[in-house]
Amino acid sequence: MNNFMDRFGEIFSMLMSQLWNYPERMQKLSRFLMRCFTVMLVVGVLVWLSQRPVFALKQIQIEPVAGQTLKHINRPIVKQQVLETVHGNFFSVRLEDVKRGFESMPWVRHANVRRVWPNGLVVSIEEQKPFGTWGGADSHTLINSHGEVFTGRVSEVGDDTRLVDFYGPEDSGKEVMSLYEKANNWFKPWGAEVTSLALTERYAWHVKLSNGMKVEFGRDEESSDKNLTEERVARLFKYWPQVQEKWANRIDAVDLRYANGFAVHLASASLKKNEVDAKKSEQKQ
Repeated sequence: MNNFMDRFGEIFSMLMSQLWNYPERMQKLSRFLMRCFTVMLVVGVLVWLSQRPVFALKQIQIEPVAGQTLKHINRPIVKQQVLETVHGNFFSVRLEDVKRGFESMPWVRHANVRRVWPNGLVVSIEEQKPFGTWGGADSHTLINSHGEVFTGRVSEVGDDTRLVDFYGPEDSGKEVMSLYEKANNWFKPWGAEVTSLALTERYAWHVKLSNGMKVEFGRDEESSDKNLTEERVARLFKYWPQVQEKWANRIDAVDLRYANGFAVHLASASLKKNEVDAKKSEQKQ
């Protein structure tokens, strides 16, 4: 053991002699050590200060994004929920975690969070704008104009907002909204709007119009020919005057799933006695 210590002392002395025998090297080493000490001291002071109670989060300001007002978000309740769940203080809180916490709340589409000295946060919220129901008026799910589904009740929507009824498979909101926009444009010449759209698990779809008529499209949107449905709608408009001339306002449904024509369904309430057994009639051109 003594031999080892002696040997270690000799090596240490040899190495250090490269420093203490050269004053310039010793000065550089001293300056380096002093800088390290100063940095460690500053860091320690900053860490100590950051833990002071004055920096504990106490204020959360919730505001709408520009051009919006918050209609469905109870600010006092939301503030309390956030204060109870946020971890850390002004310096250590993770803004991304706070952002995700807000965006998980009902009626919050997007949230932007920033710090406000010395113990506050400001949260800018983009509130959901309901466009329709998802799964029926009795469901607890709504959909916005972006095709995004969110939790909400019809009873929470103002009476001045007309909701479209949408139905579709899970995660099909954007596709359903795209179909809605197409169909709404198609039937503008009739002065009618889409009030309901349903997309089945097999991706066949149909709409109901504000004039009470139902239009069945089938699965044409999955066809390699993306213009197929538009061509069938154009055919419907082309021959519609002839159909109206024959059946007037007795039609309550149109089926566009035929390759070379379309079928119309007559409302039973207006059928003549000799037509009761033939409620469906096809108009093929």
